[in-house]
Amino acid sequence: MDGTRLRSKVSQPSVSMKVTEDTMNRKLLITTVCGILMASGSSAWAQDSAATAPSPAVTSAGSVSSDYVLGPGDKMRVIVFGEDTLSGQFVVADNGLVAMPLIGVVPAAGKSVQDFQKRIEALLVDGYLRDPRVSVEVLTFRPFYILGEVNKPGEYPYTNDLNVVNAIAKAGGFTYRANTKRAFVRRSGEAKEQQYGLDSKLTISPGDTVRIGERLF
Repeated sequence: MDGTRLRSKVSQPSVSMKVTEDTMNRKLLITTVCGILMASGSSAWAQDSAATAPSPAVTSAGSVSSDYVLGPGDKMRVIVFGEDTLSGQFVVADNGLVAMPLIGVVPAAGKSVQDFQKRIEALLVDGYLRDPRVSVEVLTFRPFYILGEVNKPGEYPYTNDLNVVNAIAKAGGFTYRANTKRAFVRRSGEAKEQQYGLDSKLTISPGDTVRIGERLF
């Protein structure tokens, strides 16, 4: 009888160690699975954010990239080097044209800054200047528009580094009916609007139209 008790006492630590080992293995498995799921979710979120936040044509320094597309309301400084009478500040009119000295009206809307610059050079070299050198700089940008469930919908001046959150703030914030999770944006020059998740990574460019929808309930 004493021997039976002794064997029972000796076997208890082994059982306890096995239970502890099984518990640790389960915890390790759960931790690993959670880590994989979190990594997958983060990767998908990053890809979605990249898709919904296109690179802005206006840099944080306030200058524009060469592929910035001009539109009515943009104000530019055009410098023809060595020709002060041909240089000056010009605004893209509502019809998309820019009236310039000597060469007359030049189509600007829908053209990139670089294309517009090359067009001026081509017009000047055609019977006016032998080797014209032209620089084009956008001074002020055309406005953006915000509609829908904001307190003050309308037209607003574009500012550097503008995102959808800043745009909503400029318009007085959300109404009580607003869907605060989504925004609809129609990019300048495009016919259809696209739906985006509403966060500060969604950039707004000059001429864009933002619409805040109404929540369902």
